[in-house]
Amino acid sequence: MKRMLALALALVMAMSLGVCFTSCGQKNADDLAYVKDKGKLVVGITEFEPMDYKDADGKWVGFDADTATAFAQYIGVDVEFVLIDWDSKTFELDAKNIDCVWNGMTLIDEVKSAMATSKPYFNNAQVVIVRADVADQYKTAEACKSLRFAVEKGSAGQAAAVANGFTCTEVADQQAALMEVAAGTSDAAVIDFLMAVASVGEGTGYSNLTYTASLATEEYGVGFRKDSNLADKLNEFFAAKAADGTLKQIADKYGIGEYLITDYSK
Repeated sequence: MKRMLALALALVMAMSLGVCFTSCGQKNADDLAYVKDKGKLVVGITEFEPMDYKDADGKWVGFDADTATAFAQYIGVDVEFVLIDWDSKTFELDAKNIDCVWNGMTLIDEVKSAMATSKPYFNNAQVVIVRADVADQYKTAEACKSLRFAVEKGSAGQAAAVANGFTCTEVADQQAALMEVAAGTSDAAVIDFLMAVASVGEGTGYSNLTYTASLATEEYGVGFRKDSNLADKLNEFFAAKAADGTLKQIADKYGIGEYLITDYSK
């Protein structure tokens, strides 16, 4: 009797493992159908000009916002933008609070191991931000080692700062890092080059700041849940919209067209 119970129990456990392997291993495989069924693509972002930011009417605009809106239309759904804590982006994805992270996200190994990612669509770098009146003193990473830095928690900027041995204070996002430098509570910040192009210098809200040393070159991609088929669908969209000039038109609108990646054949 005990032997029969043991065999029965083993059979139940084996069946359970089989179900888990099928459902858990493939649970995100048809994310496209999931998004279509609910009728909207929920996009996780932070405020990051020129990729995702609000215009005077309170509408989310920028290269990433405009492209995410176009992609949602491409797959036949609405788009919704949700501000997230950047350090919790993988959790937000896995909890299905968002369907993708589309916010100038650097394709570092940690990201690529935790998410299904698109092909790269922008070239970028991490750069040092300082006051313009002292910029001549801080043109190399070595010269910046005495400075106190503000960095976005969990960002590529933080990783670059740590790799260079900088003293860092974590802040919520790159916008907050800029504010720290402008206010004088930090000497410098490390942010994305594309954000620096749009956010500092003459004609911007931070005309007294500038960028100097480049710390790391990198590429942007979009992140989805692990094993999600939305990544392949986005690559299809990127290839089509690169071919017809749509991506270049959107990038030029925000003054960053020269950094756009348009070859999706690889």
